[in-house]
Amino acid sequence: MDDSMFVRNIVSRVLRDDPAIEVVGMAVDGLDAIGKAAELKPDVVTLDVEMPRMTGLEAIRRIRAAWPPVKIIMLSTLTEAGARVTIDALLNGANDYVPKVDPGQNTLPIPRLKHDLTAKIRQFFASRTAVTPAPLLVRAAAPAPVLIRPETTPLTQAQRATKRRRVVAIGVSTGGPTALNEVIPALPATLAVPVLVVQHMPAMFTKILAERLNALCPIKVCEATDNMPVEPGAVLVAPGDYHMRVARRGGREYIALDQSAPENSCRPAVDVLFRSVNEVYGGASVAVVLTGMGQDGYAATQGLKASGAYVIAQDEPSSVVWGMPGAVARAGLANAVVDLKLVSHEILRQLS
Repeated sequence: MDDSMFVRNIVSRVLRDDPAIEVVGMAVDGLDAIGKAAELKPDVVTLDVEMPRMTGLEAIRRIRAAWPPVKIIMLSTLTEAGARVTIDALLNGANDYVPKVDPGQNTLPIPRLKHDLTAKIRQFFASRTAVTPAPLLVRAAAPAPVLIRPETTPLTQAQRATKRRRVVAIGVSTGGPTALNEVIPALPATLAVPVLVVQHMPAMFTKILAERLNALCPIKVCEATDNMPVEPGAVLVAPGDYHMRVARRGGREYIALDQSAPENSCRPAVDVLFRSVNEVYGGASVAVVLTGMGQDGYAATQGLKASGAYVIAQDEPSSVVWGMPGAVARAGLANAVVDLKLVSHEILRQLS
């Protein structure tokens, strides 16, 4: 759904070219989209951030009320204003976003739009497809969730000393703003460890995400900068287009940023952060892998687990995409696989 007929027709065309995707309808604005979502019950809705008669945020809320299972992808502009609206949309129920081309531009990179949009749609159904994928509008039963029960045996004082956690590292991608909005605000202002976050997002988006979370949280949240001290009671978000590492110098930890090659097609990458956390903190770490496409974080989680770190993975039913946490859970690397609403509780339980 887009208020511009030009963009609307382009989006419809690139989706119709994919044999696994069926376009069941188009709407001229947000109000029209609400009625069509309730009537057609689509698996996915694409929604512009700016529309006549109704804002994108209001449309998201009302589409969710009309048809809760739907996945919503925002068509965003790569401007500061567009980024702010997109982050607000992601914090209010949108599942993902794709940068759109402004109709006023001279060139229209249709191949890129086609690749990005179809990949975003396919990711929502990756864990539900069999070896031979069914059409996306055919709903398959989801696998039973994996649940590894957290450790419950009381620890001796010596064991508690050796298992004391000094840092929390979080990796997240698709569905991340909503997931972080559930986890971070539940952390107290008195938190005695730093929290390091990699969210797959471009530059400018991560800064705005950190600002939005900071306004909602009792704990300080900010976008990390190079050489920034890593201190207890602060959440540091990796800036878009930069890998974030933690390093130690003079007995203190600090942030190191760089633009080395992407890993897992990502920069920032979770694996980069997790490896550095293992080098600096080893088993005194809590690693958290939340919703996201692909397997970023899986490789470095193996090292953290071997060092004795406590690993938490979000479960499949509460994940927008169970790629990243699913890879960790299926490999038996997670100490606990829990619903999103229980992630902060499990973090605090390990820090207590």
